[in-house]
Amino acid sequence: MNFYVDTCIYLNLWKKETRQGKPFWKYANDFFEKVKVSKNIVYYSGFVLKELTYKLTEEEFKEKTRLFRSKNYKRIFPSDKDLKLASKIESMTKFEISYYDILHFILSKNTNAILVTRDKKLIRFARKNFVNAKRPEEL
Repeated sequence: MNFYVDTCIYLNLWKKETRQGKPFWKYANDFFEKVKVSKNIVYYSGFVLKELTYKLTEEEFKEKTRLFRSKNYKRIFPSDKDLKLASKIESMTKFEISYYDILHFILSKNTNAILVTRDKKLIRFARKNFVNAKRPEEL
């Protein structure tokens, strides 16, 4: 199994996020620990990195993104066709799903990877469009 992990999951882990008594950071940590000991690949893109720059300080970003140098992580790049398709889908969804989230969906589909996210709208959209999408605790 290979994965494409949405930005929110990294933030759950690094910001030690909990909501309504649920330790989202622990679910994320458990998922990443399983990946570390497996031969699974975690794909990421410049869009994940870009989103992280909005949420982390420059120092945090440098420290935390060292994770992506691990052997299990592989950076992928969208094609021009992917970028155009993301704009088209964003418009079709009446902007209910963000451009970046649609790109995460497209890149997951391109790599035949499970999309790991907490975004309920994105999970529904992905599943409707034949991309396996799950929360970390479901894996």
